[in-house]
Amino acid sequence: MTDVLPTAPSTEPAHPSVVIALDVGGTGIKSALVRPDGSTHHSERHPTGADRGPAAVVETILTVAEGLAGRARADGLAPVAVGIAVPGVVDQAAGVAVWSANLGFRDVPLRDLVSERLGLPSALGHDVRVGGIAEARLGAGRGDRYVLFTAIGTGIAAALTIDGTAFVGAHGAAGELGHIVVRPDGPKCGCGQVGCLEAIASAAAVGRRYTALAGSGSTGDRVSAAEVVRRAAGGEELAVRIWQETVDALADGLLIAQALYDPAVVVVGGGLAEAGDDLLVPLRTALRARLTFHREPRLVPAALGDEAGCLGAALLALDTIGDLETGSAAHIP
Repeated sequence: MTDVLPTAPSTEPAHPSVVIALDVGGTGIKSALVRPDGSTHHSERHPTGADRGPAAVVETILTVAEGLAGRARADGLAPVAVGIAVPGVVDQAAGVAVWSANLGFRDVPLRDLVSERLGLPSALGHDVRVGGIAEARLGAGRGDRYVLFTAIGTGIAAALTIDGTAFVGAHGAAGELGHIVVRPDGPKCGCGQVGCLEAIASAAAVGRRYTALAGSGSTGDRVSAAEVVRRAAGGEELAVRIWQETVDALADGLLIAQALYDPAVVVVGGGLAEAGDDLLVPLRTALRARLTFHREPRLVPAALGDEAGCLGAALLALDTIGDLETGSAAHIP
């Protein structure tokens, strides 16, 4: 008679796992199912519908997340966590969207609402910080320990990451580079200050300033920042002047950031970064001219584009699983 040894239970999961990730913006929600290696299995886009009010936006987020969970299971995958990124002020530790002008949020316990609806561990992060995490681990900052991700779009914000983890701050408000005052006699900012970097060098500010100086009679509707860049490249005097003022303001802001954080690399993303070398080449020159004792950081374009938010939200969710299971973050190398 042959002895039959008992079969050890398999340690392999019944189904490959994925994370549900949502990057919630003022006009659209980018969402995806992301594998633990950082690759995307499936992605979707949905309108935010912020004009319907914050309660409706929350319900849309929950519905989109539920739909992705169902899609994962239909594809033979196991959703294991949810990561969500939102703009504004975020208390990441408490999982609360403290304030967001774009979404109308005030003290929304979004992490817990998602966990209750889906029955999965969830994480909530700031959109720029999770974008910085993605760029640091998977994108243009990969391989560097100290990375400053700067998003220059409708507004300006930054995220300092160290070993792939973003610095949050005591109140979830770290990285507001756009609200460093660089021109004390400059225009008033939406935050109430005068001369903030965002009020001078954001994409919105560039287009607004050009349109005001050119005069509505000759330009019609507001000129976009991309059009200002195009006209500056063509040698138009007003566009050249405004673009140089923009670059100078950004260089002053980055000099302050370099003095404070000393990153090895500055990753430049956001809509204005689509100007490519028209931005990066003069910005490198202007920053270099301002450096004294500071070490010059590498200034590089973001690599992940508008996927950074979703990927970063997924990484944040994976970190949460790691914290729950082992007490350490499950960083993707």
